[in-house]
Amino acid sequence: MKAAYFTGAGGPEVIEYGDLPEPIVGKNEVKIKIYASGLNHLDIFVRNGIPGLKLSYPHVGGSDMAGEIVEIGDNITDISVGTKVLVNPGFGCGKCKACISGEESLCKRFALYGEHVWGGMAEYAVVRADKVLPYPEKKITPIEAAAAPLVTLTAYRELYTQGNLRPGQTVVILGAGSGVSTVGIQLAKLAGAKVIATTSSKEKEKKAYELGADYVINYVDTPNWDKEVYNLTNKQGAELIVDNVGVATWKKSLRAVSKGGRIVTVGATTGSMVETDIRMVFWKQIHIIGSTMSSQREFLEAMQLVFEGKIKPVIDRTFPLEKLREAHKYLEAGKQFGKVVITVKAK
Repeated sequence: MKAAYFTGAGGPEVIEYGDLPEPIVGKNEVKIKIYASGLNHLDIFVRNGIPGLKLSYPHVGGSDMAGEIVEIGDNITDISVGTKVLVNPGFGCGKCKACISGEESLCKRFALYGEHVWGGMAEYAVVRADKVLPYPEKKITPIEAAAAPLVTLTAYRELYTQGNLRPGQTVVILGAGSGVSTVGIQLAKLAGAKVIATTSSKEKEKKAYELGADYVINYVDTPNWDKEVYNLTNKQGAELIVDNVGVATWKKSLRAVSKGGRIVTVGATTGSMVETDIRMVFWKQIHIIGSTMSSQREFLEAMQLVFEGKIKPVIDRTFPLEKLREAHKYLEAGKQFGKVVITVKAK
């Protein structure tokens, strides 16, 4: 099969396009002919080399994928060949206390397609059968189906479960152009919250408003965006800050959150080793909360919102599989608003 892969850590130049053996279906798995695969910052981190992550090369990235089932394992009886599906990218061991209680993302062996094992940047992929979900072909396209899973389930958990967002509260969503943030703005408005988003350009400001943001702060023109948040909230601060940026924003997130408020951290695109003034944490009684991926229940609930049209995947642009190297460069440049999706024409 044709695939885009890399044989070692490094920049975009390590990505190759060529032939790899088709993956073999296990008894509890299905093989999917890939139509499209969503590109995430995680793909860049994996390609660069995540400390402690041991990969078997060559490695195929791509956590998000959508396509058609072409083969099923011997133990699979509840889904058939020809079904169009998308995939929940995360999976646990299925046996530990966390998995049994329905919180797979807390499993010590929690893993992701495209990170720990091969993903969807190829003509075919093999995944666990319990991780596929049929999508309504008349309501969403394969490209939208590939764009939806990781960012939607991440935003759903960070805002609703971990962030405990409630109607009337104010939430600050940093980096409005990211895939997670474009979904987060929509979910926050669906919850009845007031949304303050930050972004870097006039064009992105306009798009954030179109998604439903109540206020958009251009952090290039207004680098002290935390002060602007303070002013926009009658000098109270926001009840919830969603920070997926890390080093570049952390101190300001601590200043922008209200007393008794929550900061949910879901990523660290500018670096992870942040500096925290503990005095600010205890004096303001700030709740600092981590969030990673979702449970299977949250995944299903999030995807239902997509299927019902209440949440719309935002597609920035697409690249063909053979141009994955260029797609990585584009995403790293940070000019996108929404998801970058890779299209695949499997034989």
